[in-house]
Amino acid sequence: MSRIRLCRRSSCFLCPSSFTSPIQRPCFRRSSYIQPKSGLRLRHCSTTPMSRVRLHRRLLSSTSPPSPSWSPRDAFAAATERVRAGTLSRDDAHHMFDELFRQATPVPGRSLNGFLTALARATSSSACITDGPALALALFNRVCREQAGPRVVPLTVHTYSILMDCCCRARRPDLGLALFGCILRTGLKMDQITASTLLKCLCYADRTEEAVNVLLHRMSELGCVPDAVSYSIVLKALCDNSMSQRALDLLQMMAKQGGGCSPDVVAYNTVIQGFFKEGETGKACSLFHEMKRQGVVPSVATYNSIIDALCKARAMDKAELVLRQMTTDGAQPDTVTYSCMIHGYATLGRLKEAAKMFREMKKRGLIPNIVICNSFLASLCKHGRSKEAAEIFDSMTAKGHKPDIVSYCTLLHGYASEGCFADMIGLFNSMKSNGIAANCHVFTILIHAYAKRGMVDDAMLIFTEMQQQGVSPNVVTYSTVISAFSRMGRLTDAMEKFNQMVARGIQPNTAVYNSIIQGFCMHGGLVKAKELVSEMINKGIPRPDILFFSSVINSLCKDGRVMDAHDIFDLVTDIGERPDVITFNSLIDGYCLVGKMDKAFKILDAMEVVGVEPNIVTYSTLVNGYCKNRRIDDGLTLFREMLCKGVKPNTITYNIILDGLFRSGRTVAARKKFHEMIESGTTVTISTYGIILGGLCRNNCADEAIVLFQKLGAMNVKFSITILNTMINAMYKVQRKEEAKELFAAISDSGLLPNESTYGVMIKNLLKDGAVEDANNMFSSMEKSGIVPSSRLINGIIRLLLDNGEIAKAGNYLSKVDGKRILLEASTTSLMLSLFSRKGKYHEDMTLLPAKYQFFDGCS
Repeated sequence: MSRIRLCRRSSCFLCPSSFTSPIQRPCFRRSSYIQPKSGLRLRHCSTTPMSRVRLHRRLLSSTSPPSPSWSPRDAFAAATERVRAGTLSRDDAHHMFDELFRQATPVPGRSLNGFLTALARATSSSACITDGPALALALFNRVCREQAGPRVVPLTVHTYSILMDCCCRARRPDLGLALFGCILRTGLKMDQITASTLLKCLCYADRTEEAVNVLLHRMSELGCVPDAVSYSIVLKALCDNSMSQRALDLLQMMAKQGGGCSPDVVAYNTVIQGFFKEGETGKACSLFHEMKRQGVVPSVATYNSIIDALCKARAMDKAELVLRQMTTDGAQPDTVTYSCMIHGYATLGRLKEAAKMFREMKKRGLIPNIVICNSFLASLCKHGRSKEAAEIFDSMTAKGHKPDIVSYCTLLHGYASEGCFADMIGLFNSMKSNGIAANCHVFTILIHAYAKRGMVDDAMLIFTEMQQQGVSPNVVTYSTVISAFSRMGRLTDAMEKFNQMVARGIQPNTAVYNSIIQGFCMHGGLVKAKELVSEMINKGIPRPDILFFSSVINSLCKDGRVMDAHDIFDLVTDIGERPDVITFNSLIDGYCLVGKMDKAFKILDAMEVVGVEPNIVTYSTLVNGYCKNRRIDDGLTLFREMLCKGVKPNTITYNIILDGLFRSGRTVAARKKFHEMIESGTTVTISTYGIILGGLCRNNCADEAIVLFQKLGAMNVKFSITILNTMINAMYKVQRKEEAKELFAAISDSGLLPNESTYGVMIKNLLKDGAVEDANNMFSSMEKSGIVPSSRLINGIIRLLLDNGEIAKAGNYLSKVDGKRILLEASTTSLMLSLFSRKGKYHEDMTLLPAKYQFFDGCS
């Protein structure tokens, strides 16, 4: 937008050029409203109102004679229509005024005002007018510059009002206030429109308090009475400045005055929206109900603001009620209404409801615009439903909305996220035929899709094609490629792309450096990693923080590469970064995982030396390491040390100790520890009960476990399916078979579903009891429920059947071994060898096995 200044010439107004001396704020007193700064005076030529403006003829750079048939009135009317149609350019407007200055024909003030008003309200267009208000001020400034002496007729108050409005639209309300000062000095009679424009200037200038004062106390002095428009201007300013409560007070004052100035629907909508913006949903809804009680009928905009706010607050059920109330009250939902509802449902993942709104919208004859379609596409793709998104995409053209670049990017990203590469490439290839040029974002989506799945060579083909089509990669594209190479350990390729982007003038950002540094850290290039960190510091780029290095250390430790992780730990200290408790905990966990408990304990000592306080995670990790490595006594010692240091054990810590005690066969100690846990006030979770029940069953205390299970059931404790599996097995173990079957039958009543382990427990125990048919039926039920049996379960069933002499039945299950998903385990093969070899117990029954397993005949 052009900057605006006040010209220094006596009759000159405003032009789009540098404005260097701001005007002083008007001081609103009874006698004076405007005091322009010295040297920037606004002059008027007469105090007599005019009906039309006479423009002084002046010879400009052109010496062509005036056109005899040229009519100012017609010229201004035509130009006004072109402004409204968006076809008048800045040069066209100035050429018209060039012609105007060659004429002697007077220009009616109404024609000039109409043209200036159209410019003030013109929509910006890159092809035509980019700033209508500034152009209006520039043209009027030319009018003033070309006028001369006593023949210049003064402006009307309407012209001043239009120019003040232009100043507001050009974001120079201070100049609008200066123009208002000129109105006062000329003695022109104020009208309601000018007073409202003054309020607008004050509000735009962030002088809301003065606007309130003028509205309530000064308008009468100007010969005007505040109307609904005046109040609405001030109400909006108060709400825009987060003063909605002040706005409500003013609204209530307005309602008490009554008459022709009673609050209308616009005033109520303004304050309701203000409350919603401030998060005052209760006050907004209360005002909505008050509005209806006062007999003001809510508009579609009123309902839309309420629905939008409720959708953003994720209160979709309430938004639905308001929508139904809206239709009941006779207000017809529009595109905005449904856009809010669709976006609200889609954001929550309630896509069925969103689709329902989409259909309802179309039934009402409303055509979803491109924004709504793209929003719905994004939600479907976000929730892994790109196939449905593709149907919406295909239907967009039929609905009159050609998919744009955003639509393509959204669906491409959806396909990429789901690994639908064929669909993704097909859609990409269709872009060109549909007249959509692929940009950098499109190519980056494709590259990221392949790179994410380790298909770096395919990603590089896209990267090459991108450049062949004249599209330059940006920092995000390079970051994606470099990150993929780094993850795969192709650090030479990663550095090649890194150097290439630098050579092309694309500066690597933190993400690029972090990915390549992580690559060197993960693949043994610590020297290069340190160099890159130094390079970041020298370039003023924030170096990787301790959270980044902790993540790298944790990844290495999870992979069992604890020594490499320790090297990274040393690098952290070398570059001056201070390890935090998370870093130490990751390293301790790494040593525990590989069974090096002494080194893990030394890290604990090192923490205290550097002043990092061990937390509950530190101690729990070490205790878990001791328990897993069968050093329960060391774990208990550390547990007591933790208590002495004031670190309170949590549920996880107690669960670790309880599990360790049960696994070491110390049932009595485990019971004591459990009572200690309860007395300490530590929360006992379902996981704790699972550990206790499982521990009791493993230590031949199944009856005690069943008693505890029944007590917990009486307390309405919600069990997990894992606990139920444990208890079913325990009941079979102590020959309480009917109770086991009843518990299995009651699983669905508890809101759970049997899993493979559940069926496995039942099948194996039925086979042990010789109930082969019942076991087969149970297996069939499992398959019908959609559970795919594991290789481990099939092998277990085969061994039990062979042990029971059920050779033919075992053969049926052997036929399920496909050598791919289900393999024959070594223990199963060994059993078959012993049973079907030449000296085996069931050598004669080998023919009952599938043909491919009848090779034992020659074995002895």
